[in-house]
Amino acid sequence: MREPRRPDPEPLLRQVQEEEARAKRAKLKVFFGAAPGVGKTFAMLSEAQERRKEGCDVLVGVVETHGRSETAALVQELEILPRIDLAYAGQFLPEFDLDAALRRRPALILMDELAHSNVMGSRHAKRWQDVLELLDAGIDVYTTLNVQHLESLKDVVAQITGVLVRENVPDTVLERADEVELVDLPPDDLLVRLREGKVYMPEQARHAQEHFFRKGNLLALRELALRHTAESVDAQMRRYMASEGIHKTWAAGDRLLVCVSPGELSERLIRGTRRMASSLGAPWMALYVESRQHLRFTEEDRARIEHNLRLAEKLGAETAVIEGAGTLEEDILTFARDRNITKIVVGKPSRPRWMELLLGSTVDDLIRHSGDIDVYVISGEPGREPAAPLLRRNITSPARNYLLSGLVVVLASGTAGLVFRRTELADIVMVYLLGILVVATRFGRGPSLLASILSVAALDFLFIPPYLTFNVSDFRHVGTFAVMLLMGVVIGNLTERIRAQARLARGREQRTHALYRLGQELARSAGSAALVASAIQNVTTQFQGQGVVLQPDEHGRLQRPDHPLAFPLNDQELGVAQWVFDHAEPAGLGTLTLPGARATYLPLKGTEGAIGVMGVLPEGAPRWAEPDQRQLLEAFANQTALALERALLAERSAVDRRRADEERLRNALLSSVSHDLRTPLGVITGAVSTALETPDLSEPARRELLQSAQEEAQRLHRLVSNLLDITRLESGSLDLRTEWTPVEEVVGAALNRREMAAEVHRVRVSLPEDLPLVAMDGVLMEQLLLNLLDNALKYSPSGSPVDIKAWAAGKSLTLSISDQGPGIPAGEEDRIFEKLARGQAASNRPGAGLGLAICKGIATAHGGRIQAVNHPQGGAQFLVTLPLGTPPDMPEEAP
Repeated sequence: MREPRRPDPEPLLRQVQEEEARAKRAKLKVFFGAAPGVGKTFAMLSEAQERRKEGCDVLVGVVETHGRSETAALVQELEILPRIDLAYAGQFLPEFDLDAALRRRPALILMDELAHSNVMGSRHAKRWQDVLELLDAGIDVYTTLNVQHLESLKDVVAQITGVLVRENVPDTVLERADEVELVDLPPDDLLVRLREGKVYMPEQARHAQEHFFRKGNLLALRELALRHTAESVDAQMRRYMASEGIHKTWAAGDRLLVCVSPGELSERLIRGTRRMASSLGAPWMALYVESRQHLRFTEEDRARIEHNLRLAEKLGAETAVIEGAGTLEEDILTFARDRNITKIVVGKPSRPRWMELLLGSTVDDLIRHSGDIDVYVISGEPGREPAAPLLRRNITSPARNYLLSGLVVVLASGTAGLVFRRTELADIVMVYLLGILVVATRFGRGPSLLASILSVAALDFLFIPPYLTFNVSDFRHVGTFAVMLLMGVVIGNLTERIRAQARLARGREQRTHALYRLGQELARSAGSAALVASAIQNVTTQFQGQGVVLQPDEHGRLQRPDHPLAFPLNDQELGVAQWVFDHAEPAGLGTLTLPGARATYLPLKGTEGAIGVMGVLPEGAPRWAEPDQRQLLEAFANQTALALERALLAERSAVDRRRADEERLRNALLSSVSHDLRTPLGVITGAVSTALETPDLSEPARRELLQSAQEEAQRLHRLVSNLLDITRLESGSLDLRTEWTPVEEVVGAALNRREMAAEVHRVRVSLPEDLPLVAMDGVLMEQLLLNLLDNALKYSPSGSPVDIKAWAAGKSLTLSISDQGPGIPAGEEDRIFEKLARGQAASNRPGAGLGLAICKGIATAHGGRIQAVNHPQGGAQFLVTLPLGTPPDMPEEAP
């Protein structure tokens, strides 16, 4: 028996994650209708009232009653958010206050008329963008929408009603909705409401009934609304089937591709492909091939290309820009096969038939070579996209080049005249072809075409009998003229294509080199600060503007940059950048969000969300208005984000390692000092207990016990002092109180300490009388000497001396403490100054390994240094070097 196929866990995991994300995110409900007046706002308010009665916190963000009393009655019982007045064209217009709504944070907010265009000066250009931000903030939204405002139906509605709708909503917003409720009303009933004044005022109603509200229009719009509602329900059904594990065969697997050009027809193609993809439930792409003609496009053409690509993205398409390598149809089909495209959508050709026969037809070539890929040809409106004149498209050289091409023909005629009597006619033709080749390679296609015509004319006039006339006695020469002219045209076209491909190759090389250079510099940058500086420098150089990279603080607020190359940001620009960081979406100049900003801002996206914002302020027109430059800018932002995230992770890892090291040192310190603390405390406790609990103890024995307790107490005091000193050094709270002090005074104070009483006889001091004063903290330097002397006495043989010397040389004074012990093992000269580090001979000696670390900290705090060397006569020598300054003038003593 055949076992059932085991389900793939990856789709199941994705499905569970999508369901969890859908359950957690804010809900969007759209009350969808075919036309104004069907009752969408009334239905939305009625359901909001039901939600309010259930205890839901409902807030009216925007509701337009249009003078309808029944609608106004429903609004009165709900909390209304006050609108904000924005100045526009010399007057103040009320607008939705997005910031107030975000501060209020209701459970549900009502946003009427989703397609509304906001007043200039608002954060977003469209109300649907406000709705998306409210959803991102976790606020449920009820909204209303008419079918004619869908972006993909813009041209269809215009064709049906004769009205071009200016306010549009991307279809992806409707697809984002968790629920779409169709509010339907038959056209006859709607027309009755219109005549009764329940839709518009009487004068507006009469005008609307004569134009938009004709019955045929309403029927067509109703069908569109029903179809889109059915598509929404179908999507919900498919999600349900997937969640319930219901397997059913669908005609799936289709993938659509629409070809984008600078023509106005591209908008129709994009919207038509969007409708086709929506009806098929298939993903779709928009492709622009950057061929050699791209170099001859005007700024308007390039801006239209960028607009068409952004439109496709807004409608939910994946966009791609590729470099043309062969013919246009070859590039399209190669891309389509690489991306598993099943259907290609193109527009009907608008050029005359004779031009297609002469120059070829891309549509015919696509159909002929498409193989198993379906090609859909969509018609355009007549007259909407006139073909560019042949001369404007092909002849773009300056007048000087045409004059030079004529001069080349004159030189070729002179050369041919010199050899005319001694050679064949074919050689004369080759001379002219050589001249055409020179013109084509140096001056372009237009001058080469002129050179071909002039060469044929010169050949006929000078070298074909009858001479010095344009008459032809032998008809066979006409074929020579035709071949010569055709070869000239072919040579001109081929050389122009090579030149165009070379220019495209240089452009690709420049972009590749820019990315390579950015990657190299980012890789060489050590730390996030250097990386940000490299990114700003590269963006400034590549895009001829000023760049900035903003990073957040620990609270998620972007900080003003302090890099000298970064352009200054006012509060408004910083607010735009903060919005980009919070929502991980581009905004600013050239976008639909906050387009009034001076600069364009792109999010730097890491693996866990936005980690910063890159801003570019153009000098003049922005260079990234073209598709290839826009993609390059986005590539710069992505590469910077990856490098910045890597640097931040490295810095975070270094901090974690440092904390781990500190934790290990802390544990080692506690483990080390615990024994050294318990030992003297045990001796002190035992000695004092014995002295107190033994009444008949002899006086010498009692004194010996008390002396032992005193020695251990002094040892405990030194250990606790070292712990306090090392804590002060590590926390940076060491406060120097420097005074001009003689070295003899510090040495004497250290030798007179009680801890040195038993061993002071072993110390030999040799100090010159003319030692200068040194600016030092006497208490800390006394502690440094005491630690060094204790270390020297501890490691020296019993009874051996310890020498203290000092000398001044140049601008420093050196203090030396040397012993006659075993010395310092090779390679340990620097390590013994580390915290908890102890020499190999210290295993049987008490101590926590803090004394020398404290000495190094005190010397460094004084601007000096300490080093350990082995004495030539044996033993260790510690050298403390302190800087010498200029001591103040001492007052003269009175006689």
